[in-house]
Amino acid sequence: MTKIIFDNVFKSFDSGLRVLNNLSVRIEEGESHIILGQSGCGKSVFLKCLLGIMPIDSGDITVDGISVRDENCYQEYLRKFSILFQGNALFDSMTIKENVIFGANRRNKDRKLCNKIAEEKLLAVGLEERVFDLYPAEISGGMQKRAALARAIAVEPEILLFDEPTSGLDPITGGVICNLLKDTIKSLDVTTITITHDLRVAEFLADRVSLLNKGNIVWTGCISDMQKSGNEFAENFYHASNVISLNKKAKI
Repeated sequence: MTKIIFDNVFKSFDSGLRVLNNLSVRIEEGESHIILGQSGCGKSVFLKCLLGIMPIDSGDITVDGISVRDENCYQEYLRKFSILFQGNALFDSMTIKENVIFGANRRNKDRKLCNKIAEEKLLAVGLEERVFDLYPAEISGGMQKRAALARAIAVEPEILLFDEPTSGLDPITGGVICNLLKDTIKSLDVTTITITHDLRVAEFLADRVSLLNKGNIVWTGCISDMQKSGNEFAENFYHASNVISLNKKAKI
């Protein structure tokens, strides 16, 4: 069953620069889908348009048949999503547990229940109780990423968005986080979209990949088929990337 549809989507900036150019892609329910591409190709705009943060010029984006342009249903549309931000976006003035409670509070106003959910999700992403009352600045980047993931899943979303999930992490920590994301996707059985320029992340997480170039999807398929796709840009992108296995687990 198709969960998300981009149908001939165009988006330009006020300067006249076209960022999304007749973009079409279908993402299936329960799929881990990667939007892959170079810096500046339109990945971030793709994400902002999907969330309705940035209005599209023409075409349509639908989730379960609900259009992002339908103002009457927009809150219902938006509640389907949760996002793991590139920079984690944890509140510096809140403890780690308070950050996750803030996420849980989007769905439930019962403080006691939110506190329970926060603790469960923090433990689920591998954080120990000793860090619950620490502040983001007091823990490592890998731990911050885990906390941000706990906050994202605390709302029990239908669709999880990962924005450059390994950005700023060293290769070992990035590998650990990829393993964690893969385990999370499997355990929650949710639809997932990951925005990344890193082919290693795509190889590890993707059911399917859509390659974005100059605002358009130029190739979609399984990552294993990319190097022999017959698409010149896809093959060049694959071979230009430094493909390193992320399959070995490590500990932070």
